Amino acid sequence: MLKKFIYLLTFINLNACLCNNPESGKIICGAENMEEYLSLIRGKKVSIVANQTSMAGNTHLVDTLLKLEVNVIRIFSPEHGFRGTIEAGGLIDDEHDIKTGLPVFSLYGKSKEMPEDQLEDIDVVLFDLQDVGARFYTYISTMYYVMKACAMTGKKLVILDRPNPNGNYVDGPVLRPEFASFAGMHPIPVVHGLTMAELALMINGEGWLGNRLVCDLKIIKCKNYTHDSWYSLPVPPSPNLPNDQAVRLYPSLAFFEGTPVSVGRGTDFPFQVFGHPGLDFGNFSFTPVSKPGFSDHPLREGELCRGTDLRNYTPEKGKWDRIHLGWLIEAYHSLGSAEDFFTAYFDKLAGTDQLRLDILKGLSEEEIRQGWAVELKHYLKMREKYLLYP
Repeated sequence: MLKKFIYLLTFINLNACLCNNPESGKIICGAENMEEYLSLIRGKKVSIVANQTSMAGNTHLVDTLLKLEVNVIRIFSPEHGFRGTIEAGGLIDDEHDIKTGLPVFSLYGKSKEMPEDQLEDIDVVLFDLQDVGARFYTYISTMYYVMKACAMTGKKLVILDRPNPNGNYVDGPVLRPEFASFAGMHPIPVVHGLTMAELALMINGEGWLGNRLVCDLKIIKCKNYTHDSWYSLPVPPSPNLPNDQAVRLYPSLAFFEGTPVSVGRGTDFPFQVFGHPGLDFGNFSFTPVSKPGFSDHPLREGELCRGTDLRNYTPEKGKWDRIHLGWLIEAYHSLGSAEDFFTAYFDKLAGTDQLRLDILKGLSEEEIRQGWAVELKHYLKMREKYLLYP
């Protein structure tokens, strides 16, 4: 057993050095630091919250744990499913994993909460998902419900931390409670600048589980990571975020999901373009088509959309450090009709109605930013208490 563990650990760490950071080659994710958590799960009954991003080197974490004879009882999967093949918003049924035969219970089905009775025969829960650092990316909402279920049942939760690819900045309006939904549950800005583990510490520390609940957390940190690190995701976190450019543009372009404007779902470049048949600017065009599992019947399916190609977009000074509101404002003014532009979902994405109202008033991007500056300042001060990385 020990010899097998040493062999696998060497293999995992070697691959970690080769695949993550093209400049330094040194970022090692929590899942790869097995020497720090294997003692917590050896001889225990284990459940794991995982998906296709839960890799330890070039091997899926579940496969590695099974090879090490860890007693994995069941898997829980978030939005997009355990293998990451279900499109956004698609409900997921319970199933059995074809490769391992393990039962997979959905945390994105009719209910998004972790059933407490599924933890009765469990000693410890592992959590290993790759987030992208935007409040409306639902893996952090899944983590909240997992934390709550563990707190209610007295189970330990071990979070295997991963870098935040948008973790170098904080931006956007802070969510107001009346706009809370699964697309945003906590009073944090759109770009929150936290890893999953740091956010878990904040949820505990700020009492957001309610009823004085506190989750028994054990965090396995990343090595050689700081919030200024450039991190290229080795595995796409969901079907419509296929590459680094889409991940970096996502906090800005996702606002269009609450409008009639397409963000390229149903193309080979989702979240790297935006367009609409009625836009009167941009020299690029595309036609969304149905791509089962990626974008089944996408917005503006079969319609020729005019707009902007951002596949080669580079921010000013070459640094991704803010949400780009200009594209949203420009599209609104081009399409005109205020009544038809914003859907009810837009305010949930923004976490407030203020962004919509400011655009309707004709405010500039900088004027809109001034409206969230004070809340953002308060959040940044709170955030400092929970940072695990320089």
